[in-house]
Amino acid sequence: MMPGILSAQHNSRATLTGKVTDANGNPIEFASVVLEGTSFGTMTQEDGSFELNRLPAGTYKAHALLLGFESSAQQVTLNSGETTTLSFTLLPKSNQIAEVEIFGVPDRQPEKLDVITRLPLKPSDQIQSISVVSDRLIREQGALTITDVTRNVPGVYNFATYGNKRESISSRGFRGIPVVKNGVRINSDFRGVGVLTDMEGVESIQVMKGASSITQGVAGDLGSPGGIVNIVTKTPKYEKGGYASLRVGSFGQVRPSFDVYGPLNQSRTVAFRLNAALERADSYRKGVSLEKFYINPSLEWKPDDMTTLTLEMDHMNDSRTPDLGTIALTDDTYNIYSLPFEKFLGFTTDRTITKNTTFAARLNRKLSDNYNVRAAFFRSNLEVPEVATSLSQGKRDADGNFILPGNQRQRSITQSNRMDKNTVVQLDLIGQDVKTGFIKHTFQTGMDFRTTNLELPTYASTIMDTIDVYTDIPNTMPKPAPSKINSTTISNEASVGFMVQDVMEFTPWAKAMLGARYSTTESRSSANATIVRGDAINPLAGIILTPYKGLNVFASYTNSTNPRTATRLDKDGNELGNERIDQLEAGIKSDWLDNRLRFNLTLYKINNRNMNIQAVERDANGVLIQMPYYIKGGNDERKGVEVELVGRVLQNLELIAGYARISAKYKEHTTFVEGSSPLNTPDHTANFWANYQVQYGTFKGLSLGGGVYYVGERPINDWTKAGIDYHEITPGQKPWNLKAYTTVNLQASYQINKSIGLRLLANNILDASGYNAYRTSFINPIEPRNVAGVLTYKFN
Repeated sequence: MMPGILSAQHNSRATLTGKVTDANGNPIEFASVVLEGTSFGTMTQEDGSFELNRLPAGTYKAHALLLGFESSAQQVTLNSGETTTLSFTLLPKSNQIAEVEIFGVPDRQPEKLDVITRLPLKPSDQIQSISVVSDRLIREQGALTITDVTRNVPGVYNFATYGNKRESISSRGFRGIPVVKNGVRINSDFRGVGVLTDMEGVESIQVMKGASSITQGVAGDLGSPGGIVNIVTKTPKYEKGGYASLRVGSFGQVRPSFDVYGPLNQSRTVAFRLNAALERADSYRKGVSLEKFYINPSLEWKPDDMTTLTLEMDHMNDSRTPDLGTIALTDDTYNIYSLPFEKFLGFTTDRTITKNTTFAARLNRKLSDNYNVRAAFFRSNLEVPEVATSLSQGKRDADGNFILPGNQRQRSITQSNRMDKNTVVQLDLIGQDVKTGFIKHTFQTGMDFRTTNLELPTYASTIMDTIDVYTDIPNTMPKPAPSKINSTTISNEASVGFMVQDVMEFTPWAKAMLGARYSTTESRSSANATIVRGDAINPLAGIILTPYKGLNVFASYTNSTNPRTATRLDKDGNELGNERIDQLEAGIKSDWLDNRLRFNLTLYKINNRNMNIQAVERDANGVLIQMPYYIKGGNDERKGVEVELVGRVLQNLELIAGYARISAKYKEHTTFVEGSSPLNTPDHTANFWANYQVQYGTFKGLSLGGGVYYVGERPINDWTKAGIDYHEITPGQKPWNLKAYTTVNLQASYQINKSIGLRLLANNILDASGYNAYRTSFINPIEPRNVAGVLTYKFN
């Protein structure tokens, strides 16, 4: 009897069919059709049709929705056993320039990505691994730091904060990859010691992983084989709008900000944008505080349909207390002391002030439908005056043991005032869809000129006292700090690069890319009164196959050249020349659901078999001794896999998921133990974020989101061979690992009306503990559980 009963129930259900088209009658694929107040819904097919089966009889309100279109709703009555047909017409949203997704604008190159790639192509059409995080996601997650944003990119992680004074970002096992703003270096230190910025002025953050020497220069500079992070500032809009917001959060945080933009004339040929933020906050640690001011004005002029001139400036003044964090009680095993938050290891007078101003001028002139020229000038001024505490365990005895026990430290006061100026000029000729016979070309040829000027005074450092972390720690200096400058190091560097790239399309499903860059560098330092010159040629070759629309399979080879150690001499007194780092990369880039969902899979292998490394020999007792000359050889290897899924799975469900496996090893080296990993390199990282938006009904305007972020174990230090002195590392001592940690974040927002919105943020809700460290000099805990509320008022 049961099959008969079930059959009767099935026949008593209703069916809803129909079609969704645009204003011209063209079918719309991937539109969502839902019945309000129920869980019934579907998506349209390629011909715009849809079908919902086995619906309970009744009267419903049916909605058709698609990103970039005004939603359409109809009331419909469904009768048992009958099929009802509806037709929907979706109209584009009025005054809409572009709908921003969490990874940028669909079917368009992200703003200023061409500063890095130099080609007018979307990330999915490039042979490099490129990830873009838009300001939409930054606002959604309430991100305030570069680390907050880049944790959404698989395989990108925080290298160190150096006492929460700046952010150093790493990728693929390379220490501190360059972080630039609008394509220009902010801090000239080639080791990537990090920068600070404010998220209010950020349009997007772009991460290009792997060797970027083909577009950015040599490996010791912006051509880091680990990749590059580009902070893109906001630019003018030709529609009126903006917002003002107030964020209030844990530890006394108060942060007002605003963003306003629009045209300046009736013909809409001139537009402006101005955004700014002010922030005052304390910390989870007693005695630590932050005060920040940021402003970002920009102006754009379009005298005709062929020309665009954009002028930009941003300025940040960040004043904060450097926080040493805690200490490791022993240096041979994991024994980080959980320093209570009411204890602070520094002095009340400690302060780091970061003053950073950047300027940009960009001109784009269209010559024809296929050609345009692009010129850009960028400049960054950085000044970092600092008074800070440093810690030392004191001298060692005859047996090599520290005189002070592990719970005690000597405190010294150090001063510095770094002054850093960087400029970049870029000139490019761009060709797009240029045909030679049956081959279609998208190419770039151009040059760039970069300068770096660094002034670094060195102050005397004085031991102030000795503290015990087990007891009360005084935070008042017992005597005045010295202010005498011992010496000042001035260094200058200039580089010129010439490059050409050509993406050749043989068929709609087969492309090849060829490129080459020639770079010259000249550097001078007052420390040794010498001028060092170098040059390099770096090739790039790759293929892109498109077996299915929206699916690209790619493979590439490129290399990076590092001239910084080129003047090292061999045993016979001859210069060893440039080092070269080779990279192989392959993977899949795909766009689905009308470019609303993106899946990427990348495999890479990076080898440096061409290092200029110090020679070593064993003495009569078998102990390694460093020799006064260098040899060519060795092998440092990085290889791994990165998986990324980003986009809008459903009309009202956004998703970001990523995983990276990093295998970074010193395979053949005279300094490091074979098979050991570079410091702060985790084997695994993972990230997940989902956000659900209620688009109709009683709770329309409600958004709920959550994220989980994982960073695996990583060595606190490098592992050097016995007898080898390197960066004050105990020779032969295996480093212990920083423990893995997982954080969970939540957000809820509600758009009360078209103007007023409220967002609640809860970070590290499980109050997980973890540390970011630079060796044992800085061991900073991750921020404990914290909450914030953001009230936003939008205006047109």
